[in-house]
Amino acid sequence: MTGPLRTAAPRRAVAPLRNWFRARPLRSRLALLTAAAVALAVAAVSLACWFVTRAQLENELDSSLRSTRLDPAGVQGLLAWCRQGTTAPPVAGSYTVQVILADGGVCTSGKAAIPAGTGDLAVARGQLEYVLHTVKDDAGREMRVYTYPQNSPGGLLAVSLARPLSEIDNSMSTLRWVLLLVSGIGVVGAGAAGLWVARTGLEPVNRLTGAVEHVAATEDLTVRIPVEGEDEIARLSRSFNAMTAALASSRDRQAQLIADAGHELRTPLTSLRTNVELLARSEETGRAIPPDDRRALMASVKAQMTELAALIGDLQELARPDAVQPGPLEVVPLHTILRTALDRARLRGPELTFVTDLAPWYVRAESPALERALVNVLDNAVKFSPPRGTVEVTLMRGELTVRDHGPGIAPDELPHVFDRFWRSPSARSLPGSGLGLSIVARTVQQAGGTVSLEPAEGGGTVARLRLPGAPTPPPEL
Repeated sequence: MTGPLRTAAPRRAVAPLRNWFRARPLRSRLALLTAAAVALAVAAVSLACWFVTRAQLENELDSSLRSTRLDPAGVQGLLAWCRQGTTAPPVAGSYTVQVILADGGVCTSGKAAIPAGTGDLAVARGQLEYVLHTVKDDAGREMRVYTYPQNSPGGLLAVSLARPLSEIDNSMSTLRWVLLLVSGIGVVGAGAAGLWVARTGLEPVNRLTGAVEHVAATEDLTVRIPVEGEDEIARLSRSFNAMTAALASSRDRQAQLIADAGHELRTPLTSLRTNVELLARSEETGRAIPPDDRRALMASVKAQMTELAALIGDLQELARPDAVQPGPLEVVPLHTILRTALDRARLRGPELTFVTDLAPWYVRAESPALERALVNVLDNAVKFSPPRGTVEVTLMRGELTVRDHGPGIAPDELPHVFDRFWRSPSARSLPGSGLGLSIVARTVQQAGGTVSLEPAEGGGTVARLRLPGAPTPPPEL
């Protein structure tokens, strides 16, 4: 139970700091992170500089000790002072000199003696060439000691040269304060620079945020952000401008669709309302409508209801988002669906002659939507064909052509034939909502194909659909 209890406290202590950091503005977090990164870098560099400098100074001190040798006469004089029982004066300037005899006797030139270690005795006895080590003298000072052998009239002895490490410590203390001062200035400067960079760099983001807030508050999709440069902020600004433009276009299309739908619904509803009012007035007044007129009136009501149902179906089809497929795509025989659509077209134009040449072709599409698009193309040909005319339908290598021999389409009207609710002046008196070819274009595009209308040689119009092929399904057993 002690393990979890010991780790719970640090976690509880870190959580408020993390929450506080996350609650800061982005520019403050960037400045803090920059300052922290610089502080870590400066700390690492300062520590490395401190240790490298100390090692270098120690190496120089050791080199100075190893390069120093006492004159034999000076060593003998030091021994003479020690034999007289008096304190030996300094013999080597800032060095502390100590003579170590083979029997362990020590003679020191200075106030504080240096303890002779086993290594020093080994040098005095000729067992080691030299010893370099750090000890504390009798005064408590850390000393760097270099001991080397030396011959004398009385035999082999060892000479120890020592210098206090306080020389290095004083220099390192000064360096430490310099590094702390420079590090502090660097961290504060880095924090200020990070705050300035964050504020400057996030200025486009602030503009983008203001634009988004403005759009959210006012629904004004005409707002555009100036784009400068080619960096990520510029890409974000361009994406925002493209998004608002797409939303504005979508809203305009939606408003136009509603307006066009209301306009198209007004005419059949007005006519239907008039016919229903005539029937209701006949029932209320008891004045019977002549049988022929009543049959014509009921036929008109039925036709208007059919037209309304077709218009509502077309509107539902077009109201579906373009990114949403109408149904699961599957490999279907285009030639078979086309024959079904031709059967329906013959019922609507019984006096017309259909000349067909259909080669097998399989496509990946949604079968009901594709059949409806083909019916719309054929209905368009039936609608504009003259009485007892001919409609030529050809399917060859994925290209479907439907040609009628009607009045054709004016060149200035061709760019608008696939627009929603658009109808040529010559077709205003004919039944239809102006949505059929829009549905055709949408269905063909979802299947990965293309559709176009073009004038035919000798008069009439050719509708040309190109649909990519799909693998032929295996025959059923």
